[in-house]
This record gives sequence, C-alpha cells and structure tokens, in this order.
Amino acid sequence: MEDELSILFKALGHPIRRRILDILKQSAKTTGELNDYFPEVSRYAIMKHLTFLEEANLVVVRREGKFRRNFLNVVPLQEMNNRWVGKYMKTTADSLLNLRSVVEKKGGDFDMAATEQEGNRVFRIEQEVFIEAPREEVFKALTEQAGDWWEFRLAPKGVPSQLTFDPVPGGHFIEKWRENEGAIWGNVYYVNAPEEIRLHGHLGMQGAVNSSYTYRLIDRNGSTLLQLSHTASGIIEENWEQNHSEGWKHLLGTLLKNYVEQNNR
Repeated sequence: MEDELSILFKALGHPIRRRILDILKQSAKTTGELNDYFPEVSRYAIMKHLTFLEEANLVVVRREGKFRRNFLNVVPLQEMNNRWVGKYMKTTADSLLNLRSVVEKKGGDFDMAATEQEGNRVFRIEQEVFIEAPREEVFKALTEQAGDWWEFRLAPKGVPSQLTFDPVPGGHFIEKWRENEGAIWGNVYYVNAPEEIRLHGHLGMQGAVNSSYTYRLIDRNGSTLLQLSHTASGIIEENWEQNHSEGWKHLLGTLLKNYVEQNNR
C-alpha cells in the first residue's frame, strides 16, 4: 500500500499530469487529442506522462482500432481520500471547497442561463480496482454476495429490501421489497465465470436510457484486477455521469474491496 501511495503522489506531482487528469475528468481522450491540449509539449513527452499515470493506475487505457483511448480511473484517489478524510470530516471539507469556489468566482461570470438543453447524450466509465483475493472469490462477491455490500437501494426510504444476483445468462440482479414490489438493477446477458459477466440495467437512471455494464476479472498472482466498463446513451441528465462514476468508485473501490479483503484474511 505504501509503495502504491508513493507512485500516486509522484504521479500527481507534475502539473502536466494533473492537467491531463482534469481533461480526462470531462471525457475520455485519445493520445492525439490530449496532445492537442499541449501545443508546447512534444507527443513523446505526453506519452511519457500518460505512461506514468497508467503505472499509478490513474489512467485506464482501452485500444480502439489503431487508437489508444485514455480514461480517468478515480479509484486510487478514492482510496487516498478514505485514508485521510473520514466521513465526518468530508462534510466540513466539502463546505470549505464550496466556499472557496464562490470566493474565486466572485465578480466573474455567474450567468447560469447558458446551460445545455437536455437531449441525447452518451457516457462511458472505465475503472479498475486491485483486490487482494482470488478472482473466484471476487466473482462470487460481485454476484451471489452482492446483497452483503451493495449499499445503494431503490426501495422507498425506510422500507427494507433484499438484493439477489443470479449469475447465469438470463439471470437478474434484482431488489425486492414488500410483497410484490421491486426493481431490476441488471439483466445478465453474458457469463464466463470467473473472468467476465455483462449486464443491461438502468442503475437508477430513469426514462429513455440504454445502459450496460461489464465486470472483467484478471488474475494477478492470486489477487484480482477488477475492470469495470459502463456505457449509457439516451436522454441522460447532465449530472448522471459524475454521479455514476462516484457511485462506482465507492461501491467497487471501497465497499466491495473492503468486503472481499476482510473476508479473505
């Protein structure tokens, strides 16, 4: 863990690398697209910075034909946050950050009328989590044991619910409450246990939305690299991508990771 933090801090120590993460926070970019943001920097230098960020697990790379598309992986930042920022400190910190934002913008342009009209959008989230447990155990926790750690619920406030996940083609990841009420978090359409499972599911989004997500589990000398891919398209509200990115990093990078590693000790 200490070695991982050392690499993380070193990766964040260069202003160009921090700027790259800021750009990727908005959307994934190819290496060529990122290079366009830095006209005074060589493509070779940008590739070196990206390699450093990839080694720190802050950037996830997906090959798309001859292009290399880079995605922000927020999980390491969440792990760092969990170490030094407790849940009671977070509210205070958020308040101070909001105050600073207002102060910095005072006198600037506060015209909020120029907002983008809601319409068809697409988002894609790519995250990776390293879990110190065999992938068979991680796969089982992701599926059969999901109700033990999956924190989010669609049941009405104050109404208890139960989550079940049947990891077979045609199976459901479903939440039920009361007698005949509930919601489907996902429908399974592909299984190759314990390597991969794919689902369709709105994941809390409403309306005309197509959404699918995939878990890939890669063996790393008895531990597991869990890769998440989540894509959605349709009538998507502006904050949904950020909310789902934050939700995934909390679910997988904190709740699932802690659940599996504590049970594996």
